[in-house]
Amino acid sequence: MSSQFDYRATPPRPAAAVFAAMVDADCLRARLAALGGRNAALLEHAADADGARFRVQHGLEPDDMPQAVRSFLPADFVIRRLETWRRADDGKYTGTADVEVPGTPASATGQMGLRDAGPGSELRIRTDVTVRVPLLGGRIEASVGEQILKLLNAETTFTLDWMNRNA
Repeated sequence: MSSQFDYRATPPRPAAAVFAAMVDADCLRARLAALGGRNAALLEHAADADGARFRVQHGLEPDDMPQAVRSFLPADFVIRRLETWRRADDGKYTGTADVEVPGTPASATGQMGLRDAGPGSELRIRTDVTVRVPLLGGRIEASVGEQILKLLNAETTFTLDWMNRNA
């Protein structure tokens, strides 16, 4: 069983501009340097106007995670996320994310959408978190889901700031 979490943001820029920044290698590297923690890296990257595929790695300190999660984490805790995006239409992009946490019973998947909305755009992400731990899995999924929502918000804020600095 898994737990679902929904994220929504309304950037004040058109979807094409937000997409271009979100998948830009320089923006991703800067975002990882600011938010990615120990051992953060852009492991794979390919992008053009019609789509993108990239893999990032975040390093987290177990002490930064909720107590309920710490006992399941290895000392060299990393999260690897593969995102794949494609342009579905003018001003509309869809994507998927696959998240692995090596050495843990946790994983996540995501469905992503970015579209023009009014003068700006709308980013929606639905994340399914699975933690295979009897009896405690649901509680741990809730903690992990909260952390994912915080990270998505921080990444969106960083990307919009990066767009403003690099316009």
